[in-house]
Amino acid sequence: MPAPASPVSQPPRVGERIQALRQAERLSLDELSRRAGVSKSMLSQIERNQANPTVAVVWRLANALDVPLAQLLEGGEPTLPPIVTVPAHATPSLRTPDQRCELRILGPIELAGQFEWYELVMQPGGALESQAHEPGSREHLSVLTGMLDVTAGEAVQRLKHGETARYGVDKPHAIRNPGKTTATALLVVIHST
Repeated sequence: MPAPASPVSQPPRVGERIQALRQAERLSLDELSRRAGVSKSMLSQIERNQANPTVAVVWRLANALDVPLAQLLEGGEPTLPPIVTVPAHATPSLRTPDQRCELRILGPIELAGQFEWYELVMQPGGALESQAHEPGSREHLSVLTGMLDVTAGEAVQRLKHGETARYGVDKPHAIRNPGKTTATALLVVIHST
């Protein structure tokens, strides 16, 4: 008498692992598709566990994500790479309506509203004017090139290359470029919790 058949095991569900790693690297579906040589529609189906990719496809995705093939095939939570790199083109930015001020968002989105940091690039005559944040919130502005004027409430301070200002932002505040050259700075916002 033959032995009873063992239950058929399911293929590894690699979709969630691929999606988590792709998002940790801040890659779009298009970018990972291009890097791996896998169509965007196939990649989308794999991430939603609507398609079972071949070993060759999983291997190409693992290489594109720079992780071992076994990491995608094994169960459990995905292990993120020790260093996550955000490509320059994937760094989001905001601009003032007059285009004289750009804020490149350097901090991870999950910290927004708690702790944020930006690269500030301001053309001559540019201004970044803000309403009051939560009571107790502070900004730290470090000028890398040029000069900037900081206004916090009624106080005004001019900052030159290499200087840092720390000030409360629980009142209206502004940063302006009074110079004749582009100014760059790092801006850190610490929200009160």
